[in-house]
Amino acid sequence: MKIIEVVFVYQMREETEIRWHSRRHAHGEGQFELHYFIQGNARFLNNLTKFQISPGCIIMTRPEVNHAIIVQDKGTPLSYYAVLLEFSEEEKDIERLLNKEIRYDKIYKTGTNYRFFFEEIKEKGMSESPALRHSAVHQLISFLYILSSEEEFHFSDSRNSHIEKALKIMQDNITTELDLEQIANRLGLNKSYFIRLFQQKMKITPMKYFTRLRIEAASAMLTSTDRSLAIIAQDLNFYSEFHFSRVFKQYTGESPSLYRKQYLQLAGRVSNERNKVF
Repeated sequence: MKIIEVVFVYQMREETEIRWHSRRHAHGEGQFELHYFIQGNARFLNNLTKFQISPGCIIMTRPEVNHAIIVQDKGTPLSYYAVLLEFSEEEKDIERLLNKEIRYDKIYKTGTNYRFFFEEIKEKGMSESPALRHSAVHQLISFLYILSSEEEFHFSDSRNSHIEKALKIMQDNITTELDLEQIANRLGLNKSYFIRLFQQKMKITPMKYFTRLRIEAASAMLTSTDRSLAIIAQDLNFYSEFHFSRVFKQYTGESPSLYRKQYLQLAGRVSNERNKVF
């Protein structure tokens, strides 16, 4: 099995974002997609079946099946993880098992305590290290077996619980001022212990992770809105437009202006190709 892509969509509320995710689309042969919703309410269209999305639910989509997210209330923005995975010819046994055991006509309600799990899948699955990518694959396969059993599964390690809560605090406060001491206090942990625990589990310091979340949110704003760099910097609590641009380039390798320009050029080419087809 190969993990093709893992994305975290934070508070989908912009009109362009909503239009993009509301389009009906399908993935290729052998490609399955898993959506894990942690915030908001909407509907999910899986072929002809409509599901009501709520926080903590998981929906699986088969290969070549049209699906879409339909936002009903823009006042309750949607946050979720999406994992796209693919099976090779040599892995048909696992693919057949998933086709047999995982139901595609239902919602799996697992609760919202899997942020850490999906963050780990995202980090390892998108890593340049083959060993880490294989690790992510095996973790995901194990999770899918647990999902197919339809039995409740909870984290038994209290340290994971602390990380879950920390991720929720940061994900819910991307547009607010939040410092390390505030997070540690809300968790009831010593600041130094929290830093060591978070870095041990996430392989990154808490505030670097929080900054990366803000950069991911900025990327969405750059591609789905016409907000100026100054407004985006202000919305995400960067000190200034210059500070925002410097940090954005540090994390992505490109300036915000170039990132937006390249996205618009790519979107334009895709639109032109579609027009040629139809």
